Amino acid sequence: MTAIAYIALGANLGDPLRTVRAAITALQEMPDARFIAGSSLYRTAPVGLKHQPDFINAVVELETALAPAELLTRLFAIEAAFGRVRSIRNAPRTLDLDLLLYGDQILDLPELTLPHPRMTERAFVLAPLAEIAPDLAIPGRGPLAALLPQVADQRIEKLP
Repeated sequence: MTAIAYIALGANLGDPLRTVRAAITALQEMPDARFIAGSSLYRTAPVGLKHQPDFINAVVELETALAPAELLTRLFAIEAAFGRVRSIRNAPRTLDLDLLLYGDQILDLPELTLPHPRMTERAFVLAPLAEIAPDLAIPGRGPLAALLPQVADQRIEKLP
């Protein structure tokens, strides 16, 4: 059995444009997953810790036979391959891969919460997600289109 998963990508250290593009390639080549779509790249203001470089963000859609926890483990392995070091929340990072949605599953485990608990508060997630899945409904939260106005005050720029 397969499921549709959405993954958010973000980076703001090193060469974030190159990193996010390379991470998208890594996701396209990931075993047990089929790449369906990828959003444009976006430049966004940092959230939380404000005094750090802007982020480059994107969202991809995959079809996968991996269970959510297995997929998360693969995402962490890709982050590590790009030099990700986990420190404080919202810290600058070489690469961040967040599992946003896995089908219509709602999970609340110590290592994984689905839908991602803060995804509806972030333009850098909702705008690229709306680009590739405009009719998507977030389980337990409602239609994506109805959530976008709530983040309209956040700075986000679609890159050419």
